[in-house]
Amino acid sequence: MSEPLNISTLEGARRDALIRLIITLADSKRILGIRYSDWTLGAPSIETGVSTSSMTQDEWGHARLLYAMLKKLGIDPAPVEHDRPGEEFASIAALDHEQPDWAGLVVLMTLADGAVSTVLRSFATGTFDLAQNRVPKMLAEEEFHASLGSAWYRRLAATGGEARQLLTSSTEAMLPGLLAWVGADDDAARLMVDAGVIGPASERLTAFRDLVRDFVALVGVDIDSVEASADWDEARGRTPGRPDEEACQRARGDLNRALLVE
Repeated sequence: MSEPLNISTLEGARRDALIRLIITLADSKRILGIRYSDWTLGAPSIETGVSTSSMTQDEWGHARLLYAMLKKLGIDPAPVEHDRPGEEFASIAALDHEQPDWAGLVVLMTLADGAVSTVLRSFATGTFDLAQNRVPKMLAEEEFHASLGSAWYRRLAATGGEARQLLTSSTEAMLPGLLAWVGADDDAARLMVDAGVIGPASERLTAFRDLVRDFVALVGVDIDSVEASADWDEARGRTPGRPDEEACQRARGDLNRALLVE
């Protein structure tokens, strides 16, 4: 087993790369929780709405644990959580806008949530001790999300008609950006691989493709033929774009703070 990462000697580009990795994971968890919360009252059944509410709480809890990792790097996580403009959010592009239909949310559950979990699994088996200690519990809680998403994906794919068409179009739109993010292989990502913090890009991509292959095949998509998006924002470790402003306000807790009485 590799030696634990020595944070005290982590400087310059390697330190920045670890910060980028933590923030893109934490932001993705925070905004994913918001996207689940969007459907708490609009889900196809009361039971499913309760499930999305539970998933929202899971994702926000995971985000807080990830942001808190910044403390080990001498960074106060509070301003990162509550004070950044939307242009600095590093969540995956699939979460930039609310899904217009239930099929889109099912694709988020199955593909986007699965992409985040894939990178988290790699992070959990790396050399950063906080990831080793904290991420496995997150992944255990994610098993329910995966179960719900897979059940609905199969159901909508088998239904045919408009439901299947919406599932297909959302799947095709989401995959290129997710593949680019999971398989990030820029300078910062390679520094994290060299430090043993995450596994190689090829390993992460293989794990993600294996995870989603059977699902996307249900709508006629060959995951091995889908090309990753070529556009990339290296500073934030995601494809270009940003979450919509309403999501950023909710992620920062702007309204809640406005209601506080000094």
